[in-house]
Amino acid sequence: MESLQTDLTVKAEISLYFDVYVPENIRRPAPLLIAVHGYGQNKRWIMREARAIADDKFVIAAVQGPHQHFQRNGDSHRVGFAWLTDHKPEEYVRLHHRFILDVIERLAADGLADRSRVFLFGFSQASALNFRFALTYPEALRAIVAACGGIPGDLEASADYQPFAADTFYIYGDEDEFYSRDKFLEFDGKLKARLPNYRSKCYAAKHEITDEMRCDVKRFLSELV
Repeated sequence: MESLQTDLTVKAEISLYFDVYVPENIRRPAPLLIAVHGYGQNKRWIMREARAIADDKFVIAAVQGPHQHFQRNGDSHRVGFAWLTDHKPEEYVRLHHRFILDVIERLAADGLADRSRVFLFGFSQASALNFRFALTYPEALRAIVAACGGIPGDLEASADYQPFAADTFYIYGDEDEFYSRDKFLEFDGKLKARLPNYRSKCYAAKHEITDEMRCDVKRFLSELV
């Protein structure tokens, strides 16, 4: 008799990659800024952005998504990375959570990071992922910064989300290629209604991090440190 079974699984181990920057003469354990890139980017790109918004009081960890893929780059291709797709996204949300928690644990155990001063920064696709992490593990973060990205689709419905009282800064552009200004205003309103220590700002920008954004985020982080 014929039989077809689908979506069976076996457990496999993969390596998740991240880079760490430790400023010279920094006092340890130091505040930790975890930087999470968007779709098609990599840990080197988000490390550059993180160093532009953090002063030398932060240890920085730039993490890289597990999904690698080719992207056209002129007449050639380059490898980009992403965090999840529509196929079983809940599995990769959990992987992202575990990745962030393990990075915090490792750098704290190494004496580099202060567990009580962990800051999470994400661009584009990472924004909604980072909000999911913050709402699932609210005690793990001192603050979160989200740039040019969406919010969890289940923000108002998930029973897993807890109150998140840490400082939040949400920034976006008025000419973003992926989200309209009205959509960002909708996201903004939902976050403001849920998060007590929340601020946001709209910029004259596309789907990008501008110098004005960098200056404002750097000021936000410096105030908290």
